[in-house]
Amino acid sequence: MSTYVYGITRETTALPKGLAGVGEPPAGLRLVTGGGLAAVVSDCPEQLRPKRRDLLAHQKVVTELAREAPVLPLRFGSVSDDDRRVGEVLTERAERYAGQLDRLDGRVEYNVKAVHQQDAVLHLVLADDPELRALTEANRRAGGGSYDDRLRVGELVAARVKEREQWDAELLTQVLEPLAEECRPGPESSGWFVSLSFLVREAEADRLLNAVGRLGKAYTHLELRVNGPLPPYSFVDS
Repeated sequence: MSTYVYGITRETTALPKGLAGVGEPPAGLRLVTGGGLAAVVSDCPEQLRPKRRDLLAHQKVVTELAREAPVLPLRFGSVSDDDRRVGEVLTERAERYAGQLDRLDGRVEYNVKAVHQQDAVLHLVLADDPELRALTEANRRAGGGSYDDRLRVGELVAARVKEREQWDAELLTQVLEPLAEECRPGPESSGWFVSLSFLVREAEADRLLNAVGRLGKAYTHLELRVNGPLPPYSFVDS
């Protein structure tokens, strides 16, 4: 049976109690060691699928492990041939993995996503563009305007909103990036015009969170969503 791998940590790390892995019934967890490191693993189900239960089980194992010690979290679906091969890889790459664990010790990841409040951003782009305001008002006086007039206004509005997305994305990056040790594009998702992941010292996370709060109050057309603290998925080099 193949081996499912959740994350890599130091050999001295103990498994958190009361956790179980992916599969139905949930697989028991164990440690595979090599090169002074340990991988948290379990048996891999024969038909592994990204079901909600298994996704949550993977996330919980990695999150609870990260509470105890630095961890290099692997993405859902990381599978090796067997325990022996996992141990070989740990030994072969021990220096690189140990260096990453040292770099991530005491750090957590926060992900910040942003979306526009539609009515608010439309008001904003109209307020900033006299030509667009004039065209919109002319259409209103003409009972909505012709098809071509409406199409032109719609295209202009879409272009101005896109420009505003770019401006706001740069603003968020400029304000928040200096408060983190590293910043990388966050996991892709629909519905958000920017997703940024930040690596911060756990003891200094409030600086980032407070800055996000101030941005939300100052720019009310933005809806900001913060997810964290998370294991540092985005900052583990392959």
